[in-house]
Amino acid sequence: MVSRGHSVWVLEEWRKNTTLVPRMIEPRLAPFSELSLHALYAILALRSEVFVVEQDCPYQDHDGKDAESLHLWYASAQGDLLAYARLLPPGLSYPEAGIGRVVTAPSVRRTGLGKELMRVAIEKTRNHWPGEDIVIMAQCYLLDFYSRLGFVTEREEFLEDGIPHRWMRLRP
Repeated sequence: MVSRGHSVWVLEEWRKNTTLVPRMIEPRLAPFSELSLHALYAILALRSEVFVVEQDCPYQDHDGKDAESLHLWYASAQGDLLAYARLLPPGLSYPEAGIGRVVTAPSVRRTGLGKELMRVAIEKTRNHWPGEDIVIMAQCYLLDFYSRLGFVTEREEFLEDGIPHRWMRLRP
């Protein structure tokens, strides 16, 4: 589970001395088959904490796509999950590659970690599926965030589990 106490300490130290970030918070990438039970539990717990509880949106998170996806996450030096994204191969959710389930722990929001998570997610998606567009279903309140990363809005707004979303695309 996310330990807010240690995450807050990491965040405070990060703000004081940004040179601590590379030593304390490193991205990890693994296919489902290589996730430890602890990592899988932490990922599912953070997704539930934010997408189900915080956003008051009961939905079926376990959609059968985790087993075929790559999982990218940042953890503190103590192993506390701070941020996560799921990288979807072409043909699994969309004809193109995709990034989904993007989430940061409440304790590290507005620190730049979400932007770093997406930068690395884009890089890893492009490395694994070169030449593919990257598609996301973005919650509407995050359109500017994703636009600054190069994503372009497509189609009309729609509701996904009662939350307004838009399709967005990043070309190679």
